[in-house]
Amino acid sequence: MSRLSVLMVLIVGLLVGGVGVLVARPAITEAQMREIAQAVVAEAPKPATLDKSAVETIVSDFIAGQPKQNTPDATAVAELDPGKLNPMIEAYLMDNPSILQRVSDKLTAEVAAKRKEETRTQLAALKTAIYDEPNKIVLGNPNGDVTLVEMFDYNCGYCRQALPDLATLMDEDPNLRVILKEFPILSQGSVEAARVAVQVSEAKVDYWTFHQTLFTSPGKVDKDTALKAASALGLNPITLEMGMNTPAVADVIDKSYKIADQLKITGTPTYIIGDEVIPGAVGIDVLRSRISNMRECGSTDCSTAATPAQPG
Repeated sequence: MSRLSVLMVLIVGLLVGGVGVLVARPAITEAQMREIAQAVVAEAPKPATLDKSAVETIVSDFIAGQPKQNTPDATAVAELDPGKLNPMIEAYLMDNPSILQRVSDKLTAEVAAKRKEETRTQLAALKTAIYDEPNKIVLGNPNGDVTLVEMFDYNCGYCRQALPDLATLMDEDPNLRVILKEFPILSQGSVEAARVAVQVSEAKVDYWTFHQTLFTSPGKVDKDTALKAASALGLNPITLEMGMNTPAVADVIDKSYKIADQLKITGTPTYIIGDEVIPGAVGIDVLRSRISNMRECGSTDCSTAATPAQPG
């Protein structure tokens, strides 16, 4: 192979292989490559020997004489500063506002999923505190196959409205177990009534009647309201008042506060069933649905349930 042929191969290899990575060149034919190589050899100074340095010099001179390609350079990139880029983004989003809604929906879904997973983990860790405390208040069927927990405050208007829902559920569902947890957060009167209620729940009287009496009493519920309701069941109000501030009574209420703190419960009523914490007076149909799902798949949401047999 002649020196010219070798030079042509080297130049074409550099242009198509090495240099072609740096500058975007259009596809050229073999004849065109040969013409380019011949032009370079004809115009370039003839070196004494055709070594690597000579070839690089020839190629560099040739590239320097070519028209600039339409490729991004440092100047163009530098021009994309926030002052210019941000208005472009804003204009695009204003022209396509549905993007923002999709982003918002996606974020909401991710936050909800994360929150749900955190709740499941916390509920599993709190299983004993929620379901197995020896001094818990149990209504309905103590051996029921599904457990509904309600955290309540006697001065909560929504709890009062939700009372008939609870009564109906226990009447129509003989396999439902209900656990009530005193969660007095609305007033000092709520705390005093709860301290009396704890003692009533441990006495051999009809707690459900006491519970309904307090929620159907007119006005604010406080110590006097609770003592009067307890007296109607045959309990000594003086004994109850003396026991209100004992450590045992305080411990029961404090455990409810701890459960609420770990589950981020801030209002009443709040229901706990299976793998879900349900805030607010959601209505009997929602509660029925959750109870039915627990029996069907072991979760309050059978569409996403992966494993059965959740707590409760």
